[in-house]
Amino acid sequence: MARVRYGARTWAEIAAARTAGSRLPDIWSTGVVAVWESDPDAVAAVLPPPLKPTGRPLVRVNISKVDLPGYPLGAGSFAVAAAHDGVEGWYPLVMPMTHERALVGGREVFGEPKKLGEVTVEREGLVVRAALARHGIEFVEVRGAVSGPLPLPEPTRKTDFYFKFLPAVDGSGDGSGDGSGDGSGFDAGPVLVHCVRNEKVRKLERITGDVVLRESMYDPVADLPVRELLGITISEKTTDQKGTVVERVDPRALLPYIHQRYDDPRQIHDGPPQGSV
Repeated sequence: MARVRYGARTWAEIAAARTAGSRLPDIWSTGVVAVWESDPDAVAAVLPPPLKPTGRPLVRVNISKVDLPGYPLGAGSFAVAAAHDGVEGWYPLVMPMTHERALVGGREVFGEPKKLGEVTVEREGLVVRAALARHGIEFVEVRGAVSGPLPLPEPTRKTDFYFKFLPAVDGSGDGSGDGSGDGSGFDAGPVLVHCVRNEKVRKLERITGDVVLRESMYDPVADLPVRELLGITISEKTTDQKGTVVERVDPRALLPYIHQRYDDPRQIHDGPPQGSV
């Protein structure tokens, strides 16, 4: 009988896939990064406990094209500065990706707030334009001109914070998955993930320009305005990442924030239409 492709994989195949995934070569990306100071109350308002604001209400947008073998990937991140248990890092609110492969792994394994979207990184001579768009709305645009090279930084380590969770099957949940439904909203207790990235840069340039935030009901980043633009750069870099579950999170403290993950939080309770399956 021909192999049934939905059938079980062998342990040898599973081990080979894990080994291949752990030995990827350096993958380089070209990316535009803008950092600014925003409204401190707005930054504090988007941080779920136990995350806390840092000393400065910083916002960072990263818009990249990644040289993946076989197909290019557009990847973006819109994040605010945050701290947890003495560690300072970034809490992404939305991470548009142009391919499902990058989206699925990040969401299911790390709890990243990834969504399918459009990512633009363009350079013509010194003129640079980068943007993130979803649902036909270009909600972030970074534009300017390269004004000179910058010294290459030493390899650095950066931390992102994610919340990994499963919304309750019955819409109420109890945080344990036994179906008793106490209103926590989750089938299993949510966890906080520290994702540590080691970053190497081989080219870095300064951009003189500006950041435009446009209104979108799906990606309301305009609520975090540019009060003081601290800098825009374009670089070629490579990173690796490793995630660690550091803390179990109070489900009821996180529940008011899970709408951040969805265009419409009601969709997680929709289920299939009657008669569709």
